[in-house]
Amino acid sequence: MPTPESVDAVDARLLLAITRTPRATISALAEETGLSRNTVQSRVSRLEERGALSSFERRVDPRALGYPLRAYVTTRVTQAKLGPVADALRAIPEVLEVSGISGHTDLFVQVVARDTDDLYRIAGQVLAIPGVERTDTALVMRDLVDYRLTPLLNRLADE
Repeated sequence: MPTPESVDAVDARLLLAITRTPRATISALAEETGLSRNTVQSRVSRLEERGALSSFERRVDPRALGYPLRAYVTTRVTQAKLGPVADALRAIPEVLEVSGISGHTDLFVQVVARDTDDLYRIAGQVLAIPGVERTDTALVMRDLVDYRLTPLLNRLADE
């Protein structure tokens, strides 16, 4: 049973339409989904308010910017310094994303680099942050499954 925060089948159909055509107008979404314009506007607003639908940003491939290498730097952090460490990571332009994780390490840091020397420099910057105890760097060799939500939305839309 859907909770106020969950997405129902109609929302899922609407999100699939937005995924297919991110710049679609409310009218175009209404036509594609077979919903009224007012229903689409209301549901899109509600999805945005709940944080289920954030503003869209076109993805720029870092390779086009001269950053062909991507790596994950797992990072162990002194817990009391987690906030300042996150702030320091945010200040490094090559850091694309930081996730707090459970297990033997605390942070999963996605970075991009121009080459292996640049990656070495960036990993050193991360390790030099006060509160970072240890890092381990893994180079991304190939993407096997890109980030996706469409299969989940399809499942919800079919329910």
